[in-house]
Amino acid sequence: MSGGSSRRGFLRELASAVAAGREALDPVVAAAQEPEVVPIRPLLTDDEVERYARQLVLPEWGEAAQVALSEAGVLVVGAGALGSPVALYLAGAGVGRLGILDDDNVEVSNLHRQHLHFTPDVGVPKAESAAAKLRFLNPDVLVEPYQARLDEENAAALVEGQSLVVDCSDSFETRYAVNAACCAAGTPLVQGGVLGLAGMVMSIRPGRTACYRCAFPHTPAYAPSCADAGVLGPAAGVVGSLMALEAMKLITGVAPAVADGFLQLDLATGEFVRVKTSRRMDCPDCGHL
Repeated sequence: MSGGSSRRGFLRELASAVAAGREALDPVVAAAQEPEVVPIRPLLTDDEVERYARQLVLPEWGEAAQVALSEAGVLVVGAGALGSPVALYLAGAGVGRLGILDDDNVEVSNLHRQHLHFTPDVGVPKAESAAAKLRFLNPDVLVEPYQARLDEENAAALVEGQSLVVDCSDSFETRYAVNAACCAAGTPLVQGGVLGLAGMVMSIRPGRTACYRCAFPHTPAYAPSCADAGVLGPAAGVVGSLMALEAMKLITGVAPAVADGFLQLDLATGEFVRVKTSRRMDCPDCGHL
């Protein structure tokens, strides 16, 4: 080996030894020379992973969808036959904030189909009765009861700040007021209805898909109520469950929603028909969007 090579090797070893000794004497210098390792915080806690494990394993769902749901605020209009399954499924799935709007009190005749309310709740405001059960179901969800009826005057204020609205009311007047307010605010909306053994479900993205008034420009000439025509509890359960599913699809984007049309259900025969519709440029609620 030549003298030059031997000398260069010696100097490299000496420089390495000096650097190592400097780091050993001065840990601050050593730390400054090393890249800082920033720990990656998990999006979900261990408790959340355990609670939502069965939906997290779905390939369509996953952690991103769960986080999107936990950051959403949903207003459920009506805590009755449709609102009960909607609110139960949304709270169970982990929606972040859940508003329950209803101005009625629990009656005995409600109990066969409105499963958020129990016999001891008779006479209690539905919004409060529903909120109590939902808090027991999932204490991580912020449940906000509103003992009020939505109308044209307060609809805008109630819709403001919501990520999505699910209309479970049994009044066409309320449905049109909700639809107009959601269109004005650009807030996604799920509409639904049930009567006897029939129902419908519709999802709306204001300005992008047909709204409720596009599909139903006018109130039907004859619109019987559940008190007149009757309703079976399981029928309301099916429709409400589909409405909750539509809400979760709209919030997370895990699957296409039933939009630009509505799903018509004949639960006596088990037939589901998807009726197509489209936006109307002359619609007073969404035509200007």
